[in-house]
Amino acid sequence: MTDWGDIARERLEIISMASEAGPGVTRLPFSEQHEAAIGFITSWMTAAGCQVHLDAAGTLVGRRAGPEGAGTLLIGSHQDSVRQGGFFDGIMGVALGCLALEKLAQAGVKLPFAVEILAFADEEGVRFATALMGPRALAGTLDPAVFAMKDDTGKTLSEALARIGGNSEAALQLSRDSKDILGFLEVHIEQGPVLEALDTPLGVVTAISGIERHCVQILGETGHAGTVPMTLRKDALRAGAKLVEAVHDLALRHDLRATVGALTLSPNVVNAIPAQVDLTVEIRAPDDAAREAAGVELAKICAQIAGETGTKIEPSRSYAQPAVACDPKMRALLVDAVMQVSGQAPELPSGATHDASAMADLCPVAMLFVRCRGGISHSPAEYASNADMGAAVEALAFALMAYANASEGAPVHA
Repeated sequence: MTDWGDIARERLEIISMASEAGPGVTRLPFSEQHEAAIGFITSWMTAAGCQVHLDAAGTLVGRRAGPEGAGTLLIGSHQDSVRQGGFFDGIMGVALGCLALEKLAQAGVKLPFAVEILAFADEEGVRFATALMGPRALAGTLDPAVFAMKDDTGKTLSEALARIGGNSEAALQLSRDSKDILGFLEVHIEQGPVLEALDTPLGVVTAISGIERHCVQILGETGHAGTVPMTLRKDALRAGAKLVEAVHDLALRHDLRATVGALTLSPNVVNAIPAQVDLTVEIRAPDDAAREAAGVELAKICAQIAGETGTKIEPSRSYAQPAVACDPKMRALLVDAVMQVSGQAPELPSGATHDASAMADLCPVAMLFVRCRGGISHSPAEYASNADMGAAVEALAFALMAYANASEGAPVHA
């Protein structure tokens, strides 16, 4: 019997060598490491029976044709990494998608629709100040302004894309017709500790959380640390400390995620009372109404703390991204498939953004999570076991056959 988890491990170890020197994996889009990865992924797609090409946005596409006139089911994730990241984030989803097709081919299963495996070039947004370019191109939501963005060497995204054979003008013409696309499936490590806590290898995503970010400026008064009485101070950092704690409590009340992730203060010297603090608050939730309610409450909290501390606090929302609900029918098929493999199928939201969030503008989406040790991600310590990856291949294969039964008739056995 083929051990699909072992094969996944071997492939991920090999492609991890397509990396800049240093700990973990550093594979930025449109780099020589990206070019090396294209070669490895092409071999995976070919083994799965796919015809392979690189599209104008730098997405490597492996297509396994179906009956004439049939729709296409898309499976994919991203090949790029953060700096000094792990072996699994993104690229594992590409590898497991290929293996699921290979498993079905080995069993003589022919699906009544076409399947495309997609290896997107840039999900992380590390090299350029953008992300999700590949799926946005397919969905027709790509902003042409991104091609003028520059990396830290001064090279534009358009120039970098051309280096590997892409084309910025042609990338704007890649949008697919939604009538031809059945849906998009993404397999990804959980990047959190929930599945490990439940002692189960796989989970099904309910929604990809929406995000909003607030910039908060706190203005107080500086003074000599030894001469201004405590009761007369307008200490901006004291107000900031109260706000950090209040943000934590806000998240608990609304059952969402909220983080103060960046903070600076002035004058930032040992013997002066802080006069100004600038900080960020990020709020994430799978339900937009809950997220927006928390954002409204944040403004009220700021006003209350300002009154208590004699400071002026000015919050402003700088970014908002809506939540994306996973398609109920595709999600149900994944739940059934995971139940067949592991006997339980927990459903959970994704707090992180994924390629599926942009693909939702084109077609229904669903996601399968794979347990990762300690919930660690974006780190060389990132780890998913062979057994869990093998379970994901089994579940994805079951889901594809179930989708065939549910949509266009039973798969045909050779």
